[in-house]
Amino acid sequence: MNNALRSVSFFVLFAAAGLAQAADDAKAIVDGYMAAWNAHDVEKAGTFLAADAEYLDITVGTPQKGREAARDNVIKVFVTAVPDLSWKMTGEPIVSKDGIAFEWVFSGTNTGAWGPETPATNKPVTFSGVSFVRIKDGKIAYQGDYYDALGFNKQLGW
Repeated sequence: MNNALRSVSFFVLFAAAGLAQAADDAKAIVDGYMAAWNAHDVEKAGTFLAADAEYLDITVGTPQKGREAARDNVIKVFVTAVPDLSWKMTGEPIVSKDGIAFEWVFSGTNTGAWGPETPATNKPVTFSGVSFVRIKDGKIAYQGDYYDALGFNKQLGW
């Protein structure tokens, strides 16, 4: 093998290894983030978000901008309203060096208030959805959640 071909081969090998490592990192970040949700640890879940993160719950329509807004207006709301929540990835995620997309199922019992004007229903809820997550500098820079809000609301009796 000549030197030029050997150099190209090494470059391709190291580039592929770097991309695989970045994809593994994206998956590990999301796994840790979901584990914090499942431990019902709002503060820890928030640490996985970039300071300027954007969180879009498509059923709400208005993105939460910034770590604190996403933590307090999405994560904390769900953990408070469904304190026994379980958020599990289903199937194989699609992973790239800077993001991950995956299907999930969320379940639990609504024993806490969703907010000052929406009391607990004490009803179980299970719904499926998809998340698109972008990673930047080891943190979640963007999360978009898409799910059947009508089915979710019907389960809660709204």
